[in-house]
Amino acid sequence: MKVGVLRESFPGERRVALVPATVAPLAKKGFSVVIEAGAGKAAGYTDDAYQAAGAEVVADRKQVAQAADILVLVRGGGANPVHADADLALTRPGQLVIGLLDPLGAPGRVRALADRKLTAFALELLPRITRAQAMDVLSSMASLAGYKAVLLAANQAPRIFPMMMTAAGTIAAAKVLVLGVGVAGLQAIATAKRLGAVVEAYDVRPEVKEQVLSVGGKFVELGLDTKDLADKSGYAKAQSAEFIARQQEALAAVVRMNDVVITTAQVPGRRAPVLLTAAMMKGMKPGSVVVDLAAEQGGNCAVTKPGEVIDHEGVSVVGPVNLPSTMAFHASQLYSKNVATFLFGLLDKQGQLALKMDDEIIAGTLLTKDGEVLSARVKDALAAQKSA
Repeated sequence: MKVGVLRESFPGERRVALVPATVAPLAKKGFSVVIEAGAGKAAGYTDDAYQAAGAEVVADRKQVAQAADILVLVRGGGANPVHADADLALTRPGQLVIGLLDPLGAPGRVRALADRKLTAFALELLPRITRAQAMDVLSSMASLAGYKAVLLAANQAPRIFPMMMTAAGTIAAAKVLVLGVGVAGLQAIATAKRLGAVVEAYDVRPEVKEQVLSVGGKFVELGLDTKDLADKSGYAKAQSAEFIARQQEALAAVVRMNDVVITTAQVPGRRAPVLLTAAMMKGMKPGSVVVDLAAEQGGNCAVTKPGEVIDHEGVSVVGPVNLPSTMAFHASQLYSKNVATFLFGLLDKQGQLALKMDDEIIAGTLLTKDGEVLSARVKDALAAQKSA
């Protein structure tokens, strides 16, 4: 089976779906790799490195796409709205396509994959079970984003993070608040703590308190009813307007006591919840910083502008987009490992491709096959889109 890797076409995307170190393990399982020339250059991986690892490097993009039995992508379908149609035109019926496809945010793109008769897997839909952890690209990328968010905040802030005792006097440690304690939030807490900040965190799920404490943060408790606020997969569910209003009111006082606020709350396939309103920001210290990791999904902060750093009444609001791509070398390394593990999971004991629908991972991620949309979650999203 031949695995094809194209140079990512989404503007500014520097990652590559497979790195040279993954080629040999794939070969041991019966996969060969063909990669478009220059596909890894922006991430720091040369064509020579791929060839040395045993991959075939081909200059013609269409030739790579046509030769592959399986195409692996970082961004495809709805996750690449700029060039998805052009890339789709390179494929052929019957191919497997694996990558980040944003099926819930752009279900119409899934219909296009089905019409092309592709067997498409969306890695965003991996179930949150122990067996899937080594394939979990969202967690891998979120961990990097959480780390980088703290660096962005530290660079933007007019103060240092650690406490310092100097001959000129004592400098108090910066206070950092993290909103949302998923993978990104936990990494942000740990990174801010390592830089010497005093860190606290809030999440609607009270069960994450122990995780916050384990990485050196203090858990903020607002006294709200937090029963049944997470779905079966462990993600926070979309909340009612009433709950969000009470949450914002209680959080406002906490926000104003901190020098940095990092927001990370996202709901798959929906606009990110607004956790930080303009009203809540009134009274924040001059020079405070907000880093909004949900900027691409509309933002947790009401004034966030994706891809920009703005000044809002003396507060710097940073709206980073595609943060993992700014750390393309290691982001690609992690993504590649996740993808390879997923590929191995598609094989039976004889090493042959076998799409077993009783496998929770395959059933959960499979979007389309034989011209049909199979994912129940995508079908629901398509129905909702049609009725809207």
